[in-house]
Amino acid sequence: MATQGPKWFWFTAIPAIFFCLLIFDGPALAQQQDPQDLKNMSIEDLMQIKVSTVYGASKFVQKITDAPSYITIITSEEILKYGYRTFADVLQSVPGFFVSNDRNYSYIGTRGFMGPGSYNNRLLILINGHRLNENVYDGVYIQTEFPLDIDLIDRVEVIRGPGSALYGTDAFFAVINVITKRGGDFNSVEVSGDAGSLNTYRGRITYGRKPKRGPEVLLSATYYHSLGNPRLFFPEFNSPETNNGYAVNADGTKFDSVFGSVEYRGLRLEAAFVSRDKVVPTAPYDTVFNNPGTRTLDQRGYMDLSYDHVFDNRWKILARLAYDRYYYHGVYVYDTSGTGQPPYVLNQDFAEGEWWTTQLDVSRTFFNKHHVTMGTEERFNTKQNQWNYDLLPYTVYLNDHRSSVVGSLYLQDQYEIRPDLILSAGLRFDHYQTFGGTLNPRIALIYHPWEKSAFKLIFGRAFRAPNAYELYYSDSTSTEVNQGLKPETVKTTELVYDQSFLTHAHLVVSGFYNSSNNFITLGVDPGNGLSRFMNSDNVTGKGMEFELNGEWAHGWKARLADTIQDSHDSQSGATEFASPRHLPKINLIAPLPWRKFSVGIEGQYTSRLMTTQGSFVGGFMLANVTLSTPELFKGLSASFSAYNLLDKHYAYPTNNGNFQQSISQDLRGLRLKLTYRFPDSIFSGRCCGTKNRNSKPD
Repeated sequence: MATQGPKWFWFTAIPAIFFCLLIFDGPALAQQQDPQDLKNMSIEDLMQIKVSTVYGASKFVQKITDAPSYITIITSEEILKYGYRTFADVLQSVPGFFVSNDRNYSYIGTRGFMGPGSYNNRLLILINGHRLNENVYDGVYIQTEFPLDIDLIDRVEVIRGPGSALYGTDAFFAVINVITKRGGDFNSVEVSGDAGSLNTYRGRITYGRKPKRGPEVLLSATYYHSLGNPRLFFPEFNSPETNNGYAVNADGTKFDSVFGSVEYRGLRLEAAFVSRDKVVPTAPYDTVFNNPGTRTLDQRGYMDLSYDHVFDNRWKILARLAYDRYYYHGVYVYDTSGTGQPPYVLNQDFAEGEWWTTQLDVSRTFFNKHHVTMGTEERFNTKQNQWNYDLLPYTVYLNDHRSSVVGSLYLQDQYEIRPDLILSAGLRFDHYQTFGGTLNPRIALIYHPWEKSAFKLIFGRAFRAPNAYELYYSDSTSTEVNQGLKPETVKTTELVYDQSFLTHAHLVVSGFYNSSNNFITLGVDPGNGLSRFMNSDNVTGKGMEFELNGEWAHGWKARLADTIQDSHDSQSGATEFASPRHLPKINLIAPLPWRKFSVGIEGQYTSRLMTTQGSFVGGFMLANVTLSTPELFKGLSASFSAYNLLDKHYAYPTNNGNFQQSISQDLRGLRLKLTYRFPDSIFSGRCCGTKNRNSKPD
């Protein structure tokens, strides 16, 4: 019974504090904004607006209560005060989302589904509207390989439900739009450094400037290095031949990233690049255990030129031209001789993607009731290359070079039938050279029966196109291609109730039902015994999500959330891989009286998870605490965080070629972070007098 004490503390004491605050009749910390003429605002204007509006749900700025989705916003304040280190930490905090890690990559799950080895290609992630999913695996990477430093995020829009009616492929279960900070948010030079457990260090330098005249500029660079866990135990390898199951000094990570933007009068140039090198300690794909030579290198970069403007005739235009690049290099160490001694064979695995994107959106409000958005998007995949070979002796297994074109058209109308009733309808057509065309609708009826109340009835269809890896990867010995793959599809019906009350509280309750067809999974060809990707049986999912938020004066902030979900194979009835049935979460930010300190507390419970073998990994409770202040001394902010405070032993199910059914995660970790912003006067020239030094004194 003693081990249950901490868990009962989180689920009784903190909810009690929350509800005591909820009934306290104090002034709200921040009233709901109601900006005028939101529909004609540009994305630059959006960056000045806080949490009551969203852009990504409909490709124009609108109040969250009018958007055809259930939406959660994570702000830069929450990122700071909860001590989030990576984008994966941000998503782990979102109600209904869960994140796993196999000590190489992190994977996102939501609404009862996390596809094994899918590299997060059933969610679409954007940075300022720019698509991050690459063109070989359609993957998006959220851990240290995410291309944006966490400190540069202004807010994150999490838009649940099918989004293919606006965004096409991969907008399957959700669209996540990351809005970055701008040069004016710094107006100086800022340096930041942190040090933490497992010999982890990170440094960042950022320059931002918004002059009275001329372009607004933001430039930032980050360096990260971690030795990782120096001694990992894997019981599956517990024998003298494999170091009794211990992988020693085989968990290191390092990355470099840069981000920059220049914007002037609606014209914006943005660029990002990250290169991450990760040692893989789990001996995937039957590689040699306890050998730090098995590692992966991931690089992701893009340049995006956009023009966003509202003309005098009320037409709004967004034009975009973008170039993207993705590069992956995996080195896998094999003992092909079976002697357990070097020399080993080094297998080299590569993927390279390059593509250009053009996009044109036009929108306008007609008759004060119809907000119409029309658009076209073309993606020119100039490189979708994959190759694999052994170094010595040199043996080629795969050398596949591809290119393709995807064209899209979409139309959306948000029609205000009457002041309390909105109809949102959208439709998008995408054409692929591999399987042809696909048409995906979304329709939502939004009803405001009372002030600060909204009911949303949403139906939509989304798809995910088979990617180059699934279509063309074959090593000629154990895997084969299947170019007849069909796109995955999902039909979603959802009912959302959204209510604000007591001037400082906000409640959202959602019920959803998903019916998915043609899921692409790795199976076995019964004719020859070779592995290949194939369209599997249908998957259905249903659940309810609950989220209660509150903000009060002096910086108090709290959230209670719970998700109950069930996803299973329609034919066999089997529960989906790594899908938790329950996901309760508790968040609290409490101000402290000394030097503007505050404490951020998180409790995240994940119920048991099924492995690919049908067994289960036990549920676990994670608690994180961060003590922070925006001004320890003038210009200096600081935070101290403890992660997995209760030192909980826990593991995630794994697939992706690992022999282990589950991978254990790190115990308690600590981090100290310091950030210093130089006085603006140093860089603006206001620090010095304006007199000519040769002038005579008065």
